[in-house]
Formats: sequence, structure tokens, C-alpha cells
Amino acid sequence: MNSGKKEPEEFDEEELIRSEFESMVAGLSLDESAPSTYLDDLDRIDHEGFVQPNPPRQTPRGFIASAQRAINRWLNRGYHEDDGAAL
Repeated sequence: MNSGKKEPEEFDEEELIRSEFESMVAGLSLDESAPSTYLDDLDRIDHEGFVQPNPPRQTPRGFIASAQRAINRWLNRGYHEDDGAAL
């Protein structure tokens, strides 16, 4: 006997979704009178200038030692399950 009326739980779920959406939209502001925007902040950073870090050069021996330390830290970590590596 489907008379075209919604079941009470369907109506409640739709009403809940609608009210949640309306509460989120009510919190939005279309006022664009903010003192600065994200793009203004990016322009300011460009004008101030970004100095890229310049790390010191590494010797081949230092590079190998650094790689060994990184591998040892990875092998000796406490948690090994589900690390994304599969053999």
C-alpha cells in the first residue's frame, strides 16, 4: 500500500539533511569587504620576496652515511604493519 506518502524515517532523514545544509549556508557570508584576500596575501609574499634555502653541499661519503642512517631509522621503527611496502 504505497499511497505516495513518504515513510516517517525517510522524511526525518531528508529534513535533517536539509536543516544541516541550511545551517551551513546561514554561516556563510557573501560580504567581500574584507581588508585583504588570499590572492592579496600571495602578492604581498611575492613582493617581499622568497629566499629559497640553500643547504650546504654534501660530500659523497656524507651522502652515503645520511642514507644509511635513514634506512636504519626506517628498519628500526616500532611499527611495521601496513607501511605500504609489499614484497
